[in-house]
This record gives sequence, structure tokens and C-alpha cells, in this order.
Amino acid sequence: MRIRSSDIEIFYEVMGQGPDVVLLHPFPAHHGVWKPAASRLESRYRLILPDLRGHGESGVGEGPATMDKHAADIARVMNDAGIGKAIFAGESIGGYILFEFWRRMRERVSALILCNTKAGADNEEARANRLRSAEEVEKRGVEPFIESMIPKLLGETTRRNRPDVVAAARAMMTQMTPAGVAAVQRGMALRPDSVATLATIDVPTLIVTGDEDVLTGVAEAELMQRYIAGSMMTVMARAGHYAVFEQHEEAARAIRQFLDGLPRN
Repeated sequence: MRIRSSDIEIFYEVMGQGPDVVLLHPFPAHHGVWKPAASRLESRYRLILPDLRGHGESGVGEGPATMDKHAADIARVMNDAGIGKAIFAGESIGGYILFEFWRRMRERVSALILCNTKAGADNEEARANRLRSAEEVEKRGVEPFIESMIPKLLGETTRRNRPDVVAAARAMMTQMTPAGVAAVQRGMALRPDSVATLATIDVPTLIVTGDEDVLTGVAEAELMQRYIAGSMMTVMARAGHYAVFEQHEEAARAIRQFLDGLPRN
């Protein structure tokens, strides 16, 4: 499916039937990160898998891909798919977007799954690094950037023992264009701090991380759990920042257990 959202087209895929679950992928990949886990959820749930602005088959648009632009894109996807209210899962940037979406449209959220993400904004050093990497990608292309990111995005166990997973992740990442990487990096550099938002979240929430995630990891997951009342947390073994892709069977089991326990409207 393709829809118009502001200055771009957004691509999304629909799998399965049942209660609506919107799955937001991490940077710098596309909706394929969720496909292995989604194949184990589609028997009971209707899954909406968009390519975020700047990723995959979706457009880039003008200027930074800010969190408010992403949130508006997701709302338009929901409208096109006939969804008023949904369960949301977001990994990495997907979680950043969900914090913004919650602030703007919490009435459309029935539950949250926050994977390998964090609530805090970038500090000055991290923000400068994003802006510098955006400039470098525009000059040198995406391949050097992707190669530099793989050790940060995939866990040590995956990189050492699972070349097929590394190759599949690299293939998704290299579909991004220099313009896409730059716009998304600049948008993430501008994202607001969401720590204060955590205490406002009053829907069932599952927090997922990997024990080898060097970008966010257990400490950030514990912070979110501490501030989101009643939230649950699970740590995937032998998984890095792309935990739901690296350990998709375990991720699907944990997510399915959470989803199956939610009240039906």
C-alpha cells in the first residue's frame, strides 16, 4: 500500500487479521526488520508495517525527518488502513516516534511495546555526531556509514555466529539513500527529551531490550520501566540493538504473550 503524507509517499504492508498492531522499525533499515517476528503473530493479529519516512520504499521529503513528521505519517497510515485505535510496537527510532505520537494522539493508543529505545534526547556530543554523519553520508554515500553502524546495531553473538542475519540486516540498511540517512539523522538530532513523558503513559506497556545492545540496552530499559507505571520488561539473550530481528522467535513469543494478555475492546 502507498499513501500520500504531506510532501511524500509512505509505503506500508498489512499482514494477518485481528486486533490492529502497528510495527515501527529501527534506523537505518525498513519494515523487513519486523517480518520474521510478524510471521509468528499474523495468525491472530492484523499487523501494519510501514516504511518510515526516509527508509525503504517511503519518500524522504524536504528538511529533517522530525518526530512530529513521522507521527503525522503514522496517523495517515492508520486512517488509510481504517484504524481508529491500535497497539503500537516501535524499535529504536520507532520508540522515539511513539513518544511523540503519544504526546499528540494518545487517544489512538491502546498499548505500547518499546523495543531497544530510550526516552532521553541526544546530548551535545551525540547530536554533533549525528549532524556530522549526515554530512559525511551526503559526500561519501551510505556504504561506509552502514559498515560503521553494524557493530553497534547487531550484537556480538550475531556478528560472530550468524553471517546470514548480518547479511540480511546489511541488505536492508543499504536500501537507504544518502538523502534518507541524512534527513533521518538530522531529525533524530532534533528530537525532544521524552523522560517526562514516561510518567504520563497509562496504557499497558512492554519494554524489550537485548543483553548485547550497546546503544540503548538494559539501563535505558530499566529507566523506562521505572517511570511507566505497571510496565513489564524482558531482556533478549544474545541480541543487540536489532533484538526483534536477531532473536525473532523469542521476540515473537514475548510479544504474543503480552498481546494475548491485553483486554479485548
